[in-house]
Amino acid sequence: MRTILRFLGAILAVLVMAPSAVFAQAAITGLVKDSSGGVLPGVTVEAASPALIEKVRSVVTDGAGVYRIENLRPGTYAITFTLPGFNKFKRDGVELSGSATVSVDADMRVGALEETVTVTSQAALVDTSNTTTQRVLSQEVINAIPSGRLYSDLAAMVPA
Repeated sequence: MRTILRFLGAILAVLVMAPSAVFAQAAITGLVKDSSGGVLPGVTVEAASPALIEKVRSVVTDGAGVYRIENLRPGTYAITFTLPGFNKFKRDGVELSGSATVSVDADMRVGALEETVTVTSQAALVDTSNTTTQRVLSQEVINAIPSGRLYSDLAAMVPA
């Protein structure tokens, strides 16, 4: 009887935690402008990372110069902006974790097609477009926990 209750408890824990695992996908969004401040529609935006199965995911900016790349796995990304007649713009080291939405804007200059501008900076740690609070547990933290390593034990430690 106890084994049946434990089995049902484990199944219930997996079912409760499954929706949160599905929604743990990050996104990159932003606005693309030219040097005069005008928005640029039709810019190809590519997010490249070893975390992606397809290695590169690309979208095109809309009429307002806005783009959004969704369902990205946690990892480090390189974002490249290209438009004929403009210099290529590249932002390296964009770090994604959990289900955060990171904003990466680009200012593109008119120029030759063979030039590339690479900007290296740290992404903001504050997600201003998502109010979800989350914590990603590393394998070291899970191994250091004195309780069992079952999902039900880990779920019991989550506050509220």
